[in-house]
Amino acid sequence: MDLAFVQSGLLEKHLDSEVISAAEVAALLKRRGVLDGTPVYLDEETQMPVPPLCEFGGYLSTALLDTTTLKDYGRVLGRLDDHLGGLGSDVLSATESDLVSYRGHRTQWQKKPVGGSVWSRESFVLDDFYGFLVDRKVLTHRPARLAARGRNALAPRVRSGMDIRHLTFEQYRYLRDVGLGGQLPNAQISPTYRGWSPLRDRAGADIALGSGTRWREWATVLLPEIGLWPGMPGGAAEFTVQACAKYAKARPIYVPEDAVGSADLFCMLERPDIVRKAARGLERKARDLFVVGDVDVAGGRVRGILDGVVREFEMSAMDAKLRRITVYEGEFGLEALTLFVCRGGLMPGADAWKSYRHRAWTRMNALADETTPLLPARRWRWHDLRHTYALRLLTFLENMMDGEAPDLQARRRRHRSYLTGHIRHNPLLIVSRRLGHANPETTYEYLQYTDDLINEFEAAFVGWVGDDEASYAEIATHALSGTKEGR
Repeated sequence: MDLAFVQSGLLEKHLDSEVISAAEVAALLKRRGVLDGTPVYLDEETQMPVPPLCEFGGYLSTALLDTTTLKDYGRVLGRLDDHLGGLGSDVLSATESDLVSYRGHRTQWQKKPVGGSVWSRESFVLDDFYGFLVDRKVLTHRPARLAARGRNALAPRVRSGMDIRHLTFEQYRYLRDVGLGGQLPNAQISPTYRGWSPLRDRAGADIALGSGTRWREWATVLLPEIGLWPGMPGGAAEFTVQACAKYAKARPIYVPEDAVGSADLFCMLERPDIVRKAARGLERKARDLFVVGDVDVAGGRVRGILDGVVREFEMSAMDAKLRRITVYEGEFGLEALTLFVCRGGLMPGADAWKSYRHRAWTRMNALADETTPLLPARRWRWHDLRHTYALRLLTFLENMMDGEAPDLQARRRRHRSYLTGHIRHNPLLIVSRRLGHANPETTYEYLQYTDDLINEFEAAFVGWVGDDEASYAEIATHALSGTKEGR
């Protein structure tokens, strides 16, 4: 079975048919709600669509998933079919033992086994797929039995926690200045640095840390949103993110003045040269771009021409795909409306930002010396800056709530208030709102990293260890005796 994906933008370039035009096919896809990225499964011999699987692709499309997610879910079934083909089976005739074999292949036996979070997502897609086939009467029952309380039997048995990785102040400065910024550990300019745009990469790190946003939220920010637009006062910026947010959940984003200043430095020193060199290439591709003619900063809207039609969008409702092709007439010709640009003049994609951090990690290790802070055991991620933001903000708010009163009970009484006050001022809930978590339980995971374990141990076992050492047996005996006396 072959796997393809819907990409309506290629119709006009490649469709050559006397039966139906590219415009008619594009209109049909739009009317049927078939989104770009929808998986299409084709028979290897006839290259005809496989009806049940293509119907499932349409079912995924109606769930309004983004392009990347649609492709990821489509590849899950493609990988399963490839594995089952080696067993003489296929996805429509698979048995429970076939699926168990596939789970073992993905999580244990393949060259690079996947972790629990990846397999959890894949098992969800497979469970949804076979549930879809049963509902449509294609199959009489699911190939894998249901576990207790209707749980997916293929899902991981153990629920893994969040992989929270954060940086210290010294680690962050070393990452930003040496890894991304091209400096030496002694703050001198490195003569061997071959990076292309250090100010852009530094600005990205500062905005990611200062705002606590996810990669898709900060890397797609527009110039008017961050306040770097003619007529705007400058300073700290605040805007709403929605289409680029996880689950499209709208929330306000605050970018501190220092982070905006880092972006402004990039716009003054590096960005003009990039857009000047790319302007001619963008002019040739103008038909495929969203050319903005009017920016309403106060209303948060842009108006321009897309596909030959005048369109108007609210900035917060523009997804990453649309932002990447949004341009305006600047000093040198057409230039991207997004803050960050790469060699082609448009917004860098996920692979580009991944390469930036990989090169930074290589430099950080190559230049490490006795003055270098302890580096993380694993290569850093852009998301680590979001975790750092959350932990620093949570610790600061907790300390601010506790105050400086020496009496622990007095500090605790400050936390007793009406429910509305608790919701508004609770540090955990504040951080949860800032991060855009759908459930505060996700934010609870950060609490284990704010515990002061050393001081808590000293307070709990003061006098127990030291000159008059007490064994663990004596500690246990004392604890048990105290319990019996209490009874």
